[in-house]
Amino acid sequence: MRRRLDLPSILFAALSVLYPVLAVIGVHMAGAGAVIALLLLSLVARALFPAARKMSILLTAAPLAVAAALAVAARLNPELSVRLYPAFMNLAMLIAFAATLWKPPSMIETFARITEPGLPESGVRYTRVVTMVWIGFFVINGGLALWTALYGSWRSWTLYNGVIAYLMMGVLLGGEYLVRQRFRARYAS
Repeated sequence: MRRRLDLPSILFAALSVLYPVLAVIGVHMAGAGAVIALLLLSLVARALFPAARKMSILLTAAPLAVAAALAVAARLNPELSVRLYPAFMNLAMLIAFAATLWKPPSMIETFARITEPGLPESGVRYTRVVTMVWIGFFVINGGLALWTALYGSWRSWTLYNGVIAYLMMGVLLGGEYLVRQRFRARYAS
């Protein structure tokens, strides 16, 4: 079955990837308040789009939780709140993924069942471990994002959150793909 192109999801993903660069430009051109207003609008819109309703309730609620945290932070320090967005997103994803370990299916199992509805028990165990790995990633990445927001320069914040964090995520995705292929080969025999 061919899936339809989900333009809102593509736009939100592009905004997320480009956010550090857009945030620096926006703060310098229009001010932190304008960046926060646009960010809050995009987070609320993301949670309300129909595509979001097809996702886990935890992933749908995550942008709303981040929007609430950003709104509170913006009242205290608008410029810092612009830089806290990546840390808040990591925390929201950490909570969303961790919650699925207490109330299965795990987040990665949910994703896996989209393409493999008859996931065997070995696959369920594997996806639970992968969910734990992602939780570890969100702890480390979120901690580094928070550190750069609180103590780093705009340059180091942009470099980490706009480049290094995505490289780390790519390494994790690529590494997991390779491990999954070996796992499947072992259990297919």
